[in-house]
Amino acid sequence: MSLRVVFDTTTVVSALLFANGRLAWLRPHWREGGCTPLLSRVTAAELTRVLGYPKFRLSQDDRRELLADYLPYCEVIEPSERCKCDCRDPKDQPFLDLAQSSNSDLLVSGDQDLLVLAGQTAFQIETPEAYRRRVKPEV
Repeated sequence: MSLRVVFDTTTVVSALLFANGRLAWLRPHWREGGCTPLLSRVTAAELTRVLGYPKFRLSQDDRRELLADYLPYCEVIEPSERCKCDCRDPKDQPFLDLAQSSNSDLLVSGDQDLLVLAGQTAFQIETPEAYRRRVKPEV
């Protein structure tokens, strides 16, 4: 059974944009069923918004192609409960609420505002590197 994982926006964007980057391994990981990424309407909108940043210089077709390498592997959940932990950054709260509502195993993020809450939630919160060691210890 694959892990049910909420990836924050920065993690997904890094995996999608940087083919030779340190998170590039995530693309084949979710493609091959190594995890089930969890997404909500709010977190999907955030991902779409960030991919549209001018600094990335992505055309509409580029963004659509990148999303097509992620969205089909995701399970969409509409959060029904708020996580008991409040995040310092309100923009990160939807990731906590999604993880709480979806019975996810993990929330994977490099964001200190989320990582500081590790151990205080029903789900684990860890960095992308810690997640890689968990699922691909041989790499």
